[in-house]
Amino acid sequence: MITDVHVKNGITIPLHELEITTSRSGGAGGQHVNKTDTRITVRWNVIKTQALTDEQRARVLENLKSRLTVEGDLIINNSTSRSQQQNKEKALEQLAYEVRKALYVPKKRIATRVSKAKKEARLDSKARRGNIKKLRSTKYYGD
Repeated sequence: MITDVHVKNGITIPLHELEITTSRSGGAGGQHVNKTDTRITVRWNVIKTQALTDEQRARVLENLKSRLTVEGDLIINNSTSRSQQQNKEKALEQLAYEVRKALYVPKKRIATRVSKAKKEARLDSKARRGNIKKLRSTKYYGD
């Protein structure tokens, strides 16, 4: 039995907020695919959800804007398996993954500087390499 969808620590999407529908899977599969509804579509409205705080909702809306409908629904489809139950589990896992990814806050980059010694070592090495190549030249007559 499928329960609420656990996204990450403290964030769980209640099952009553999800609209789960079934339909026939496309593609090859013969008689089985023509008579069974194994494709799962999970629909979750990000705007109306109670599972997220206002800040989290804004982050999800911003990061998933290309995947959301006009009404603010995130739609996940799955038809990889012949089993409706497996497809439902995979679709809910995909939903949790997408929301987790959208909630990720990247760390601030701390600006650093290259030390003077490192800069001089790099330039030294470049000069040395340049001299080696200069010595290989046929035009070099020695100063």
